[in-house]
Amino acid sequence: MSLTSGAIEALPVPPSILGESPFWHPDEQRLYWVDIPGRRLNAFDPRSQQHDQWGFDTEPGSCAPLLDGGLLIAMRDGLWRFDPQSGVRSQVAPPPYDPARQRFNDGKADAQGRFWVGTLDDRREPEAALYRYARGRIERMAEGITVSNGLGFSPDGRTLYWSDTKAHAVQAFDVDAQDGSLSRRRLFRQFPPRAAGESLASYGGRPDGAAVDSEGAYWCAMFEGQRLLRLSPQGELLVELPLPVRCPTMPCFGGADLKTLYITTAREKRPADELAQQPLAGCVLQLRVAVPGLPVQFARL
Repeated sequence: MSLTSGAIEALPVPPSILGESPFWHPDEQRLYWVDIPGRRLNAFDPRSQQHDQWGFDTEPGSCAPLLDGGLLIAMRDGLWRFDPQSGVRSQVAPPPYDPARQRFNDGKADAQGRFWVGTLDDRREPEAALYRYARGRIERMAEGITVSNGLGFSPDGRTLYWSDTKAHAVQAFDVDAQDGSLSRRRLFRQFPPRAAGESLASYGGRPDGAAVDSEGAYWCAMFEGQRLLRLSPQGELLVELPLPVRCPTMPCFGGADLKTLYITTAREKRPADELAQQPLAGCVLQLRVAVPGLPVQFARL
């Protein structure tokens, strides 16, 4: 059985500078994603082809649907509740870091509604961390990385995946479903860094955003690697999917059957000749897959 079917296409919307954090809203049947440096939230309805955008005064790093309506957006200046209908934004929690030096990045909710979100350090120092928001509190859960990415949960919710893009490493933790504590931090997959003088053509990329499918496989976007990888729950390579853009950022599963794979991409700071050869850079890509993904989890305030 082929894992994918049909051609890779782009959504008919303008490209983002740096698209990230896509998720499929099952109630609205819409795809949401953010453009971090563009300071925008996007939504697209495949049925009507309607594209909506909302602008902000600071960078949105990630977003998730809220159980009681609206969205939770992790921004440089904290966690915010956002109502797409009214455009009203209200702060849920201030940032647990100095926003002059760090910002929130990749974030996802777990099955219990806890929102997990990592940070990145603007100077690319190993001072970023992973936080958990639950019951009105933000707690620091793990640290010692530079660019937090790759969050995902196994189908049973007992394993959390987390990557440090700069270190080319994906880590895994055991998760206690009851109290949300983490244990047994371990290396899930290590990728070789780009060697001095190595061309992008031979460089495999570094792990960025990720998604998990119903079989427990971990789909990882390889930034600058022009590919998407499907890894087994043991970290073994199952499938390599070449892409028409150099910098994929994050996959997610959508559509009514969760068999449409959406992939956000980036065009920020890319060379002019590369952008000329890759006109889909920054676009949201889509293709059909045989194995459905896991549905998005809703965050609770």
